[in-house]
Amino acid sequence: MADVELPRKRLLSQPALADTLTPAESSASSVNTPVGSGSSTSLSSLASADEPSHGKLVDTNGNAFAIPDYTMRDIHNAIPARCFERSALRGLWYVARDMASLAVTFYLFHRFVTPEQVPSTLLRGALWTLYTFVQGLFGTGLWVLAHECGHQSFSPSKVLNDTVGWVCHSALLVPYFSWKISHGKHHKATAHLERDMVFVPKRRDEFASAAGRLAHELSELVEEAPIATLVHMVRQQLGGWPVYLTANVTGHNYHERQREGRGRGKSNGFFGGVNHFNPSSPLYEAKDQHLIWLSDLGLALVGAVLVLVGRSYGWSNLALWYGAPYLWVNHWLVAITYLQHTDPRLPHYEAKSWNFLRGAASTIDREFGFIGRHLFHGIIETHVLHHHISTIPFYHADEATEAIKPVMGQHYQADTRDGSLGFLRSLWTNSRVCQWVEPLESARDEGSGVLFYRNHNGIGLAPTKLAPTKTEVVMVDDTETAK
Repeated sequence: MADVELPRKRLLSQPALADTLTPAESSASSVNTPVGSGSSTSLSSLASADEPSHGKLVDTNGNAFAIPDYTMRDIHNAIPARCFERSALRGLWYVARDMASLAVTFYLFHRFVTPEQVPSTLLRGALWTLYTFVQGLFGTGLWVLAHECGHQSFSPSKVLNDTVGWVCHSALLVPYFSWKISHGKHHKATAHLERDMVFVPKRRDEFASAAGRLAHELSELVEEAPIATLVHMVRQQLGGWPVYLTANVTGHNYHERQREGRGRGKSNGFFGGVNHFNPSSPLYEAKDQHLIWLSDLGLALVGAVLVLVGRSYGWSNLALWYGAPYLWVNHWLVAITYLQHTDPRLPHYEAKSWNFLRGAASTIDREFGFIGRHLFHGIIETHVLHHHISTIPFYHADEATEAIKPVMGQHYQADTRDGSLGFLRSLWTNSRVCQWVEPLESARDEGSGVLFYRNHNGIGLAPTKLAPTKTEVVMVDDTETAK
């Protein structure tokens, strides 16, 4: 049998660390129906301290991993009732604040950062660059508030939630209802390798194929590729969001299983028929068609306004006023989502080992200082809670997070080291460490469906050594013959 080797480089020094559900979460498909982790047959309850029935589980850093053994009832009961209270007035205040911030910033720069006021071209360029960054922060805050609307945590009124969400997301060129539906499916299948909707990691064979390698070769390949990592990061941060909307990149690719048959012959990619704009996309059901059209209408209206602005004031001005801040919003959105679900400590599950609670616990909180807590409305700092109960408004999320920490115990994951700099550093670190997932050789039964990240950079536990399959041997022989 293959065995797991320790790496040549040191392990990362990271610490080991039903309810109120949204309609999307509570209406989970009968396929892969979650098994209650609090039952007597949960993985952790079956395991003895010395000889766990599912084998030894360790994360990418080599730290022992325990499958969550608390229940959603425990989570719900630990949270004070006041944390579930939603206020329309408070939600609208934050929307008004963020919109006013965008408007005032534009006015100040448009009024005072002019050739007459700032003769230096270099200084003026630097100030307008600062403008794009600041507007990107405020725009991301507005994006997060629309996200609250999608989860119905904005106010008690569904009509108000969806109206505000549609307006705010459309203004940021986001198809609100289309995103809302697919995002709801992400919440009800988080960390499920065949059903999750975003940042689903590649399995070992998929990564090897994309890299032009055979699966068994990855355990023999130990090389740093900083340029490749940098290129991947830039592509992901600049284009990841639009490509996700138009081609479902990083989402699951098991569309043949769509229960209405909409996924037959369709796959991820620009021309694969899977996107967030087509009502016939397998991401949706027939009942969703009018909502997809309404989302498209919002984009068309905003697009028409942008064309009018471009024609009236110049396309270069439009690119500066709206285009560059839009790219910043995309960057923050992708960075936030990626780091919420990608970390050496987080597992991903095959169908046989997954349930809702285990998926919800496969998320991590981070720290982004003033920007994260005040401009981004705490979406970075309280994401673990959000995946357990997404209807709690963000302004109660800190209190609710503190309430569930004792319940989750070692299963609560957070990385707050070095604050904002640590958050940004994690983009680079996790891109190097989290390249594909594979099962542990020491795992058995359901434990074999718990997968952790591996990489060919020599960081963390080394990939399992595999012997070439018969197919791979034939491929190699054919290549040698051709030479």
